[in-house]
Amino acid sequence: MKQTPFERRHQADWQDFARQLDALERGKPGPDSRQFPAAYRRLCRQLALAEERGYGSRLVERLQQLALRGHHQFYRHRSHLGAQGIGFLLGGFPRLVREEWRLVLAASLLFYGSLLVMGLLVYHFPELVYSLLAPDQVAQLEAMYDPDASRLGRFGERSSAADWMMFGYYVMNNLGIAFQTFAGGLLLGLGSLFFLLVNGLSIGAAAGHLTGIGYTDTFWPFVIGHGAFELTAITFAGAAGLKLGWALFAPGRLPRGEALRQAAARSVRLVAGALLLLLIAAFVEAYWSSMTLTGTPLKYAVGVLLWGLVAAYFLLAGRPAHAPD
Repeated sequence: MKQTPFERRHQADWQDFARQLDALERGKPGPDSRQFPAAYRRLCRQLALAEERGYGSRLVERLQQLALRGHHQFYRHRSHLGAQGIGFLLGGFPRLVREEWRLVLAASLLFYGSLLVMGLLVYHFPELVYSLLAPDQVAQLEAMYDPDASRLGRFGERSSAADWMMFGYYVMNNLGIAFQTFAGGLLLGLGSLFFLLVNGLSIGAAAGHLTGIGYTDTFWPFVIGHGAFELTAITFAGAAGLKLGWALFAPGRLPRGEALRQAAARSVRLVAGALLLLLIAAFVEAYWSSMTLTGTPLKYAVGVLLWGLVAAYFLLAGRPAHAPD
């Protein structure tokens, strides 16, 4: 393509890009600033074409100047986003959880309450496990945590490749549960309530059954570590879904669409933090919980430590430092 048609084709794009740069440099990004990364990459391709085809120096210098300004803005804003992400983890996420304590408490009571009640019922009335879990599921649980199989060495340490595969499996499984629980809030919160209840009952039934048949030395040391992150994340996903449901059920003076939009802005941040917890849970489950060479006391000690760290993080992180008197 000749230079003149090339300039004619892309002139409007360069002018729009220059306007975006002007706004960003003044600290007043416009509504089209979200398209800036794509526009910057497009300009870089056009600069490469102009240099490759030997277009005039004036055009090449103009594109180089735009690309240089764009490079500065692109990496400055990307660093700003990174800083925002770190700030969210260090303080914003736990502050958000504390601000939404009512919904977090409601989700926790439903989830942990159903888990505890069903665990105790199944422990004292073993046949109840089959009201929630199919016989083949119960058989798989028993085979997975069979102490005799562990003592005989039938379940040795996994290879690193197997650990990585299981990490991927745990991630997909955990994220699926979280998204179900969160998205269920769009059904006036009933979906979130349902998934919190079902997951609580199912986990409680499994725990009560395995404890009742004496598999405590294989089951509890396995789950205590990653449970600190996984179970906490499920309750946060449920709280995020309940916030969506409440906005639809009781929007107050706002139109339902606007109430949902405002609730979603906070719910999405809450569930984003929950997803991070689930990634940590999957990592711990794949690389620590499955280790069989570590002793049971160490597993319990690490598990208690992780639960304490999670509790301390959400209770204390992000609080303003008080100046000394």
